[in-house]
Amino acid sequence: MNPDLVVLAGTVHTMDGDSAVQAVAVTDGLVTAVGSAADVQDWRAPRTEVLDLGTATLMPGLTDGHLHPVSGLQMAAGTDLSAVTDLGHLRSVLAEAARGRRPDEWVLGWGLDPNVFGRTPVAAVEVEEALGGRPALLRLFDAHGALATAAALRIAGVDGPREFDQRARVVCDADGVPTGLLLEWAAIELVAQVAPVAPVAERAAELGELLRGMAASGLTGGHVMDFIGDSAEVLAAVEAAGDLPLRLRFAPWCMPGVDDDGLAELVHLQATAGRRWQVGGVKFMVDGTIDGGTAWLAEPDAFGESTESFWPDPQAYTRAVRHLAEAGVPTATHAIGDAAVAHVVRSLAGVAGGATHRVEHLETLPGELVRRFAASGLVASMQPSHCTLYSKADHSDNWSHRLGAERADRAWRCGDLRRAGVTLALGSDWPVAPYDPRPIMADAQLRRPAGRRDSPPVQPGQALTARQALEGYTSHAAAAAGEARVAGRIAVGMRADLTALALDPLITPPDESAESPVLLTVVGGAPVHRAVTVG
Repeated sequence: MNPDLVVLAGTVHTMDGDSAVQAVAVTDGLVTAVGSAADVQDWRAPRTEVLDLGTATLMPGLTDGHLHPVSGLQMAAGTDLSAVTDLGHLRSVLAEAARGRRPDEWVLGWGLDPNVFGRTPVAAVEVEEALGGRPALLRLFDAHGALATAAALRIAGVDGPREFDQRARVVCDADGVPTGLLLEWAAIELVAQVAPVAPVAERAAELGELLRGMAASGLTGGHVMDFIGDSAEVLAAVEAAGDLPLRLRFAPWCMPGVDDDGLAELVHLQATAGRRWQVGGVKFMVDGTIDGGTAWLAEPDAFGESTESFWPDPQAYTRAVRHLAEAGVPTATHAIGDAAVAHVVRSLAGVAGGATHRVEHLETLPGELVRRFAASGLVASMQPSHCTLYSKADHSDNWSHRLGAERADRAWRCGDLRRAGVTLALGSDWPVAPYDPRPIMADAQLRRPAGRRDSPPVQPGQALTARQALEGYTSHAAAAAGEARVAGRIAVGMRADLTALALDPLITPPDESAESPVLLTVVGGAPVHRAVTVG
């Protein structure tokens, strides 16, 4: 044996049933041996790098099951509004962002929580004065809505309702005048396409910095739920300077209106890859969001909304997803409401092709649908921090108010899905929520934000165990990508993607584990992050 790297740790969670491991050897990007500390002397060669992490805990590399690191650079452009708490605060932040800008200079913002508006309609009139009449595009936190000022709408030529292939909407008042609220991708793009976009080189630099930050949080990979615009160019620009710090797996979108040529192109795209990234699936959306009133629920929300599929003809989705599935292409379908999830289950029933198929979000489910989902063999992909950051135990938030108490009590049924035997990948949906996996795994156990001990938990009966939370970022994340044979465990022949934390997440209280120092992150056998105390 002539390993490139040997890592020793006081505790090693292989996720492979082996509890006696203390050392891992890596050669040419793969795990080539696991054993005790005493074995290292026999393994090491003159050029082997040996990293002794002392009492640290080593585990398979953490993989975010749902995020948008490339397109998210534009979705997260401008002023971060995620900390804004009310309308007065929003106006103050926007006035500061606009200060010193020319009257025709754009103001961009992101992460805006509709709860900021309380029961006041989300409309641009509430912020026009603060922005001084400037063109502005403020993206809502869920990435499915945005607020555009009158000047921005004028530049985009949007002066009334529009028709779209998908269930998108330019929200207008009783006189047909746009309020500024844009719901879903096609409507947002009307303004986004005329707003400023950073050059590829600039976004490539931002992506490199973002991925290095993700690696420093312990992430070794991510399932990217898009591949839009010039994503390939941005990735190529990053790779021109070196390998990506994370392993990324992309799923380009299949949107309503797709024809046979479009489906063939999606199949063809599956061969697209770089050194540490690849296209490996297709992303669908069958509904929007509960907060925006564009989800697909079995019964209307409190405002009579969220009653329809994102696909005007739901059967067109069924035909498209089955076509790709039977061609062996993995699929991931955004389905938030109960009617949306039920339609995906029906659409993929008995499908051939052998690929893994998954459903993203699953925010509110009745018990009968949990059982049907478990029987379907589909994979669930959920984001615990969407529950802990954007809903409240007392149902005073917009999401819960729209649903009503009965459906809000079915919030993010992670625990029930796992108890039913469902494979459950966890993730952040960055930039919708912060990407750090440590507090997300903690939130999955606490059902409240880590560190906020005075915050009542949201449906605590749906909490995951510490091991289930870790599985969501390791073995279950690998299974969700159809990669269970090559990733998600520490075993001979598996990818050498590794994460080391100072504290053991399986025995450390979640509030403390959320802040555990990341000592080492390894991708393909190469350290991409190491603490100053390591090596």
